[in-house]
Amino acid sequence: MSEAAVAANSPAEGMDGLVDDWSADKQAYHVPWGKAMMWLFLVSDTFIFSCFLVGYLNVRMTTTEPWPVQSEIFALSFGGAPIPLILIAIMTFVLITSSGTMAMAVNYGYRRDKTKTFWLICATALFGAMFVGMQVFEWSKLIGDEGVRPWGNPFGAAQFGSIFFMVTGFHGLHVTCGVIYLMWVALRVKRGYYDDKGFEIVEIAGLYWHFVDLVWVFIFAFFYLL
Repeated sequence: MSEAAVAANSPAEGMDGLVDDWSADKQAYHVPWGKAMMWLFLVSDTFIFSCFLVGYLNVRMTTTEPWPVQSEIFALSFGGAPIPLILIAIMTFVLITSSGTMAMAVNYGYRRDKTKTFWLICATALFGAMFVGMQVFEWSKLIGDEGVRPWGNPFGAAQFGSIFFMVTGFHGLHVTCGVIYLMWVALRVKRGYYDDKGFEIVEIAGLYWHFVDLVWVFIFAFFYLL
């Protein structure tokens, strides 16, 4: 074998070698390395959100002050008549719809249809950005109009503000990171980066996005409906 061939087949050294090794299509328990690592991250994140929600229920059940009525705090007025939870319902619809576009992106990714995969990922990211924008509006309304603060609120139990901003903010951070991640994947799909490597990265991104959507379902049920 020639020296050039040996050099081409030799593993890279230093940081490049570390990146190549960890990003290679290796198997762990018959699951590709990248997918296994994403599942490990999602399981650990599940424990964090579970602790937040269990803590919320504990605070909700043990507080001696009245808990704010969500249908009143999270109502928006149209034509003078307040509609309870209308903004939250729209946010939920947008996020659930984004799961559909992400599932379609994964499907077309495995079909190696770059154009449709790219645009569906972009649509998913757009829905995610819309969700974050509506959450910013919700926070500004609570802080500016309703006077809710992390250390108290005029509607009852002081703990409401702190746990609400903590949990919804942590989820909003996940959505924001997801939007950035999806746009990065979409850009690489468009440039043909995965043509030879395969489109499994689209499924990995989809796992993260579906997890974010599923967590919101629990937050919606715990915070806005109970």
